[in-house]
Amino acid sequence: MSVKFQYIVLLLLIFLFTTQCTRETGQHPNIVILFVDDMGYGDLGSYNSESKIPTPIIDKLAEEGMRFMDAHAPGALCHPSRYGLMTGRYPFRTDTSVWPDQPVIEEGRLTIASLLQKNGYHTAMVGKWHLGFDESHATDRPVHSGTGANFYAAYREYDVDLPLAGGPADRGFDSFFGIRASTDIPPYFYIRGDRIVNPPTDTIDDHFSGGYWTDIQGAFWRGGGIAPDLELIDVLPRFIDESVHIIQDHKDSGWNQPLFLYVALPSPHTPWLPTESFTGISGAGLYGDFMAMVDSKIGRILQALDDAGKYEETLVIFTSDNGPVWYDKDTERFGHDASGGLRGMKGDAYEGGHRMPFIVRWPGVVNPGSVSDQTISFTDLLATFADITNTILPENAGEDSFSILPVLTGEHPGSVSIRPPVVSLAGRGVRAIQDSKWKYIETLGSAGFTYPAFIEPGPGDPEGQLFDLENDPGETTNLWHEFPEKVDRFKNLLEELDTSGRSRP
Repeated sequence: MSVKFQYIVLLLLIFLFTTQCTRETGQHPNIVILFVDDMGYGDLGSYNSESKIPTPIIDKLAEEGMRFMDAHAPGALCHPSRYGLMTGRYPFRTDTSVWPDQPVIEEGRLTIASLLQKNGYHTAMVGKWHLGFDESHATDRPVHSGTGANFYAAYREYDVDLPLAGGPADRGFDSFFGIRASTDIPPYFYIRGDRIVNPPTDTIDDHFSGGYWTDIQGAFWRGGGIAPDLELIDVLPRFIDESVHIIQDHKDSGWNQPLFLYVALPSPHTPWLPTESFTGISGAGLYGDFMAMVDSKIGRILQALDDAGKYEETLVIFTSDNGPVWYDKDTERFGHDASGGLRGMKGDAYEGGHRMPFIVRWPGVVNPGSVSDQTISFTDLLATFADITNTILPENAGEDSFSILPVLTGEHPGSVSIRPPVVSLAGRGVRAIQDSKWKYIETLGSAGFTYPAFIEPGPGDPEGQLFDLENDPGETTNLWHEFPEKVDRFKNLLEELDTSGRSRP
């Protein structure tokens, strides 16, 4: 039997299976992605019984759905992670660093939003985009001092009569309300559709918490331009209100088409700004209080779904874009391990940088309280949504996306990998590739926020890192020299990925 014939048979089986799944669950499900920012693997009680942060809402979501224990962000920083989520393509295949001036996702590329839009969904996004707009018509104001002065054109001026092209409104979303990047990266202003609501004509100074926290922790933001109608402490509540309104408006319109709602919250990323009612509620300082606030606010979105009578008909996915900014000294001070026993944090090639809580609730399809040890990537959502909607992906889309629908339905055996090894991009351009047991990192060091980021190998030293995650989940022992055949295997896999431009057949 030829490989081509086997692949055709596989596609037919997937089509028949997903058609049956759709029949059993009625029309295509509503889909809600709750995507938080800079949250660690050990922050949720459902992933870490010793967490010092109360997260009852998300923990209940885990009880009602499936917890993935080995899910990975395709990038350990905000923009590469979001690129992989949206496109089903590894971020090392493009230049995500262009986001301050131009769109990262090229025109015409299929995204999870455009895929669902073509299948009759109303597609809405609320929150942090961080994948760039065409800002060629903007000009940079002269600046004088401060951290924000030379950071991504912090004092940029915009013509509000011209659209911000290349953003959500041009990449598959029927509606968008949000911000261009993080709430510590100026200029700060709201965007609705492809238009600036109010330009950043005011100015805000750099702010640091000082005291115990480092300069990139606490109530930290960079100085720059800010719109008169935007207060940083109000951004999270505003996005929750917008999300609830979308659900309510869809209900009022008769729910004539399924809803896809992507909520990309800019928290608990800095600045950590818990409101008064959440101050002191956790045992993990400002960060824990802010995460507890995030948990509570997410509850409003889930309640809005219940109030609309759509609990049974909605697939909800919760995860975070990358790991936390949480140092060893923070774990020692608070007794809270935000990375849940994993090594590293945001930006790192180590597990703490990119292994994320990943929760899926889908009543009637996903067994409540179930757990999966499958090694998966955020890139897999595109192929999964294609399966759910009985869509065959074109060759030039979702190059690194594999459907996890058979895992969600319990049809795929847990002992068999649903996809090839997963690749994650660290903050300094270094790749890690891994399956459920072995992990390879291209260089020495974290390649991210943890010191040292890079180590120059000396004579006889290993060139990179190899870990046995099954026996050493903390990545403490480099087995590079002990298992040269594993090193060669992963080197060859990365070379094949570079040559072929894809990992999906």
